[in-house]
Amino acid sequence: MKTFYVTTPIYYVNGKPSIGHAYTAIAADILARYHRSLGEEVAFQSGTDENSQKNVEAARAAGREDDVQGYLDEMADLWKRTFDALQLTHTRFIRTTESNHLAAVEMFWKAVEAKGDIYQGSYEGLYCQGCEAFVTEADLVNGNCPLHQKPPIVLKEKNYFFRLTAYREALLEHILTHPRFVLPESRRNEIVSYIRNFMTDVSISRETMKWGIPVPSDPAQRIYVWFDALINYITGAGYGTDQAAFEKWWPAQVQLVGKDILKFHCALWPAMLLSVGLPLPESVFAHGFFTVDGQKMSKSLGNVVDPVEMVERYGHDALRYFLMREIPFGGDGDFSEARLQQRYDGDLGNELGNLAHRVLTMAEKYVGGVVPERADGFLGEAWPAYRRAMEECRLHDALEAAWSLVRQANQYVDQRQPWTLAKNAETKALADTLYVLLETLRHLAHMLHPFLPGFGEGLFQRLGLGTSDQLALSPPFAEAWGGLEPGTQTSKGEPLFPKREES
Repeated sequence: MKTFYVTTPIYYVNGKPSIGHAYTAIAADILARYHRSLGEEVAFQSGTDENSQKNVEAARAAGREDDVQGYLDEMADLWKRTFDALQLTHTRFIRTTESNHLAAVEMFWKAVEAKGDIYQGSYEGLYCQGCEAFVTEADLVNGNCPLHQKPPIVLKEKNYFFRLTAYREALLEHILTHPRFVLPESRRNEIVSYIRNFMTDVSISRETMKWGIPVPSDPAQRIYVWFDALINYITGAGYGTDQAAFEKWWPAQVQLVGKDILKFHCALWPAMLLSVGLPLPESVFAHGFFTVDGQKMSKSLGNVVDPVEMVERYGHDALRYFLMREIPFGGDGDFSEARLQQRYDGDLGNELGNLAHRVLTMAEKYVGGVVPERADGFLGEAWPAYRRAMEECRLHDALEAAWSLVRQANQYVDQRQPWTLAKNAETKALADTLYVLLETLRHLAHMLHPFLPGFGEGLFQRLGLGTSDQLALSPPFAEAWGGLEPGTQTSKGEPLFPKREES
């Protein structure tokens, strides 16, 4: 069986999950559900980054300085509960304080050391505490980190360094010969410029930190949080603990990240893998940022959006749809609850939900809910466009391909007017029209199931097809016209996107 391994970044647990964290995790969940629908065996990993100084500071602020691990346990549990509340289908929730990860990091460090790619040196430079990374003057805007709006500190330490520059040419060659390695293309150009012109060796330990994984040969130093955190992707695949599992799952097919951590994932991480002789992930996809009603999301502005609250107000499907439809995946966008409500009422309620309910209601009224004999429909290029978009992580374009069918089906209803055909006793034309519409709904259920799992499941059941677990979802069945068997009993049920009560 073909395998598919998708990862999200691991998240700092110095605060509650926000809509920004949910955005990446939901995108990964959509890819995971899609590849399961192809009959592939899927591993979907997310988790928490717990060896960061940020987490220690958060524990101190919470009065838990003497119980940092206890604080991390509580916060990691909160993140797990949030992901469960979002109905994510991750197969692994990794924590970087777990014993498997500690063992993997120690094994990895020793392998890099044995290769001769670790050396000692002193470093003095500008360090952004928010990014937990050294920066240069060129990275700053008016003396501040552009992400955290604070000036960096001057840090001087005796550290261990990784020979990142030894892999400059190998990285450039890999990106050139593997165009899908960095997606979208705009990010590829950015990372090539960084590797070619700005990349330097990187400090991978801290002598002043007291929290984190000790350097195996020098316990007085702690491993730099990024060097440790990046290894989580292979820890979860079995590196250092289950060789058979590791060979099965690695390399990952897609690693989703935010554009702010592109350099770590497309320069440092692949160089680390090259150092120990492991294959590189097939694709690293960097999505953009979004504002909230035109403003940067921040605690100080009080505009941090809780994804669970949005689900409670609008439902899982509506939040998933809005995030993937409103914001082109890979670019920047804006989150607006007013726009979410408009998308719910318009796209989901009036276009999609109303189409499904009208067709199923007419089928019940005119043919007793029994699927008529097959008739030719109008799929056109919807499936090829959808498949291409999904394979290239253009999730917004995949939705547009599905929505082209939604619009065509609504136009078809208006053109054919089944109620007029019934009134005029045009039995054959009515039966053909209803089959085309019911079969189009089946195709929409397949296409939209990864994005709108509640809608997909509800529509499968109303079409008399059972649940997605009972269906052959993969091609060619999903794409072939005529998969809805004549004689199947359908039911209209309740509207899948009912009108919302005004709050």
